[in-house]
Formats: sequence, C-alpha cells, structure tokens
Amino acid sequence: MAKDKIAYVCSNCGQESAKWIGKCPSCGQWNTFQEIKVAADTARQSATHAAATAGHLLRNNRPLRLSEIKGEDEKRIDLHDTELNRVLGGGLVPGSIVLLGGEPGIGKSTLSLQTMLNLPEKRILYVSGEESAYQLKMRAERLATTSQAKTEGVADNLLILCSNSLEEIFEHIKEVQPDLVFIDSIQTIATDEVESSAGSIAQVRECASSLLRFAKTSGVPVIIIGHITKEGTLAGPKILEHIVDTVVQFEGDQHYMYRILRSIKNRFGSTSELGIYEMRQDGLRQVANPSELLLTQDHCGLSGVAISSAIEGVRPFLVETQALVSTAAYGTPQRTATGFDHRRLNMLLAVLEKRVGFKLMQKDVFVNIAGGLRVTDMAMDLSVIAAVLSSNVDTPIEQGWCMAGEVGLSGEVRPVNRIEQRVAEAEKLGFQHIIVPRYNLQGLNKKGRSIELHPVRKVEEALRALFG
Repeated sequence: MAKDKIAYVCSNCGQESAKWIGKCPSCGQWNTFQEIKVAADTARQSATHAAATAGHLLRNNRPLRLSEIKGEDEKRIDLHDTELNRVLGGGLVPGSIVLLGGEPGIGKSTLSLQTMLNLPEKRILYVSGEESAYQLKMRAERLATTSQAKTEGVADNLLILCSNSLEEIFEHIKEVQPDLVFIDSIQTIATDEVESSAGSIAQVRECASSLLRFAKTSGVPVIIIGHITKEGTLAGPKILEHIVDTVVQFEGDQHYMYRILRSIKNRFGSTSELGIYEMRQDGLRQVANPSELLLTQDHCGLSGVAISSAIEGVRPFLVETQALVSTAAYGTPQRTATGFDHRRLNMLLAVLEKRVGFKLMQKDVFVNIAGGLRVTDMAMDLSVIAAVLSSNVDTPIEQGWCMAGEVGLSGEVRPVNRIEQRVAEAEKLGFQHIIVPRYNLQGLNKKGRSIELHPVRKVEEALRALFG
C-alpha cells in the first residue's frame, strides 16, 4: 500500500511546496502554508471505478495533432432554467464540474433542488451532507408546485443520499448510474484516506480532485455547493477554484427579495453573464425583465434619484441610483456605497469637486443601488454623479430622463459599449430623454425613435441638460 506524502499548500493562492516556507513566492503572503497529507490513490481508484460503471471511461488516450481535433460545439444539457442556462453559457456541459457558492441562507440548496425537479428526464443523485432526507422531502414538496415535477409527489428520477463519506458516495454512484450528481456541500464530504476533519484544506483538495477525475472520465456532470467566508470569498483552498470548470456565485441581500447569479469563472462561456431571481415563499422565480422590478414606480419630486441604462452580460436593464448628501456631523465625512464600487465613488466625487466646482469635502455622501443589486458597469458613472448633485442642491431630476456614460478623470464623458441596446431598453420603458456620450453617436440610427438623444462630451454638459 502506498504511503501518504506530506506537502505544504498556501491557503491564499494554492501554491504547493515540498517544505514549509514563511513567505509564499506566488502571492507574497506570510505564514499561509499549511501542512497536508496527500492521500494514496485509493480515492482516485474509487472515482475511476465509479466512472467506468456510471459512464463511458475514456481509453486509448493519445496525443493528437491540432488538425485531427474536430472543432464541434459542446453538447449542453438544457436545465429548463433560462437564467441558469445563460450564466453557464447555454447549458450544462457533460463531464464538467461546477462550483456554486453563496452566503448561508441565500438559496443555494433551493436553487439546486428546484433545478433537479425541472429535469424529470434525467436520473439525478443528490448527496446531502447537511440536511436530512425528511427536510429535503418537505422542501421538494413545497417547490413542486412551481416546477415541472408531478403535483402528487416528487419525481421518481431524483435520488437522495445523506452521506459524508466520499467512498460511500462512489459506491452508490456505481449502483445508481446517474446522469447528474449534486454535492451539498463539499466542506462536509471527507475521505478516509486523509486524517483530518471535513472541511480542512487536505479534505477539500482530495475530495474535489476525486470528483473531477470522476466527471472527466465518465462524462457525468457534477455540481458542487461550497460555503463562503466572512470576507465573501469561497471557503477552502484556492486550488478548489482552479480545479473546477465553472465558478458561480449566488448573491443578494437577505433583506431584499432579489437574488443575483453571477459567473466568476467559466471555461465554456462568458464570465460577464448575470441571472436574476426573485425569492418567494414557493421558491425562486426567474425575472425575465428586471428593469420593471428595479425601478421605483413613482419618484416624482424626490431628489437624489437618477436612472441609468446598464448592461450586465448581454442583458440591458435600467437601474435606479439613489444618493444622499448631508452635512458631516463629525470631523471626517463619510463615504458609503451599497452596490457600487467604493473606490470609484471616491474618484467620481473628486472629479465632481475638481472639474465641476462643487465642494463636497465637508459633507457625507451615501450612494445606493436600488433593489440590492451590485452593478459593475462603468456606464453607471454619469448617473452616480447626477444623483449626488441632485441631492446636494435638493433638486429632483425630471421624470423621463435616463443616462449612460463613463466619466474620466479629466471630467470627460467616455463612450460605452452597445449603446443601441441601452437606448432601446430605455425607449421600451417609456423614457423620453437619454444622455449619451457624443462619441457613441457615430453609427447610431436616430430615425424612427421616440426617445430624444442628448449627446454630451463633458460632465458639465450633462448636468446642464439635467438641471438647466
């Protein structure tokens, strides 16, 4: 029997070393190397045997010339969920391994169970290391009303396994021969070949590697649910994110009903895609048109509110930006941003003070993106500046106005991508005016539009168009 080996792994970046060193040569962090035991090949042999039984084991592997490789599109599994398919790049790729992360109670298990209930044609094995079978049964019956499952009970294609042993999981995979495997969660699974508790670096590393070997050799996709730390990053070693093919983050404020599904890493699609759900009592509902839900129905006469036409992935939607400017009660003014980059807010306030001439040094500034959404689109800059100025002078922006534009350090309004989709989304929701960068007018079709375009080159021109 092969002996276990000792290795050292950086808990920050996943760098390996044969001996302990104080400073990581990869990320530069100190005292991050932890000792792990590299298990013998027993777990990998179990994964190979399970793959040979559950799927088609790849044999006779040999090097291929680039001209011999057929450039065919990956066949994807339709999950019957438009938002989830979009984030994954068009569906689930056979043989892939997906990591789904999120805060406790955000809805990871609900999303997974709801997805499984929508796949009556697939044989699915759901491995739960956190909940009992009775708890999953009650949740499945509650979700069955909104899924394609049978109304009189849960579909027979879904098999529940409550286990924390990796070897036992592979034994049941050989018996069940599933088409899809869910693991909830990777931090609760442990292998007998590693002498440490479940959730440690050694256990997570070894279990993820064995599941990867099973997925790649059998062609059966595996979806892993992972915990996150208090800093908002995925728990466990960084090598966990390197092992998997796709990393999907499920996020949102628990005080709001909206949930955001965001792709962080995707080897089979774009990482800029975004899926939006609405958390309801009977499960998660897909939001096909987020613009109508994210906008307040009536903000007439309210200062500090600006509407921006943003794009996340391939979806344009209108976002309501709220700002509050007040006199600083203490010596140091506060700068708080919710759903927007805090450092970019400081940069925009400096531009507003230096280039436009509004003094905000002794005032508190609070910025919030309505609906609990976190937006990374640079075209939000113009709406943030407009909302801050509107609150500062206590003058509301007229209804029917929206904007899109990136603001540079010299006060210029830089062009944004896909301006036609932004304008079309604003026009569809009944807006009469939109402020766009002047450079974006090149090649933009103005005929037949019911919305008036206001091209600007500097921030001063945009503020003059809004406030006169």
